[in-house]
Amino acid sequence: MDSIVSASYAVHFKTKAYEELNQHLEKAHYSTLFLLVDENTHEHCLPSFLAEITGDHSIEILEIESGEENKNITTCVGLWEALSELGADRKSAMLNLGGGVLTDMGGFVASTFKRGIDFINIPTTLLAMVDASVGGKTGVDLGSLKNQVGVINQPVMVLIQPNFLDTLAERQVISGFAEMLKHGLIQNATYWEQLKTLNSLTKMKEHILASVQIKNRVVLQDPTEQHLRKILNFGHTLGHAVESYFLEHKERPSLLHGEAIAIGMILEAYLSLRLTALPLHQLEDIKATFLRHFKKINITEEDHKGIMDLLKFDKKNAHGNINFVLLNAIGQPALDVQVPDELIIAAFAYYME
Repeated sequence: MDSIVSASYAVHFKTKAYEELNQHLEKAHYSTLFLLVDENTHEHCLPSFLAEITGDHSIEILEIESGEENKNITTCVGLWEALSELGADRKSAMLNLGGGVLTDMGGFVASTFKRGIDFINIPTTLLAMVDASVGGKTGVDLGSLKNQVGVINQPVMVLIQPNFLDTLAERQVISGFAEMLKHGLIQNATYWEQLKTLNSLTKMKEHILASVQIKNRVVLQDPTEQHLRKILNFGHTLGHAVESYFLEHKERPSLLHGEAIAIGMILEAYLSLRLTALPLHQLEDIKATFLRHFKKINITEEDHKGIMDLLKFDKKNAHGNINFVLLNAIGQPALDVQVPDELIIAAFAYYME
């Protein structure tokens, strides 16, 4: 299979991706193509990507700094101003070549410039391929608070080239692997078993298609996250809070998204043991699997309040209640579970054991 059809666009893989892109560009007759990159994708991915584009197109390169700390409105303002100065119009298009930070922000900038221009995402990290490639979520952070400003708006297409992963450091690859493991936990126990012992990028590449298919099935049933799509947030309620807390406290080690979500999944698996009857042996399996791939991060008692204070900004909250996605069992999620503070403290203790 070379393509996965989502709600209003398709995700294309490998050679098929470039074929579909060039056919689309020929038909669309965009006035200008704005290629958004960061310093890493500019060096490692842009040359090979440009070599695959055929036809005579006006192309402008926009470069931003990589990193979650740059996923903010200030960066967006700079991009909007650059688009204006370079003469972008409603018939322009943005091609976002990068990881999840860049595709989230590039999609948001395109969706809001002149009330919306076309955009195409070309994810270059494992995290972006298996997570940001489907669903149309765009947006930026508000300070250290994750994804507080944004819109759901679909790209024209998504192009996945697994060979871009060869340019990544191992830490970046493993960060994306956390989201693949999540797909098994929330939808498919057999997939979880297949993934948990993988230890090479080659093997992970072979499962990208399966992870995109899992996420796509969920999004097709609930495109605006009214019910089922919430399951994709397993591990993210506490994981995002941990990620934001560590961003705020510069003396703490920086965490990649997948590293923080791995912590969140262990914590929320413990909550599942206590509240939704996740079997103990499955909890222990989840913890052992994540700690095999991700080193344990020291979270002290002094950190607990600061992390928990950030929970109130989670996007699943409603009417003042913090709503968690937990597990009845591996592959069987439970939605909108409210958790007492003392159990969250107990979850941190379990993680640090």
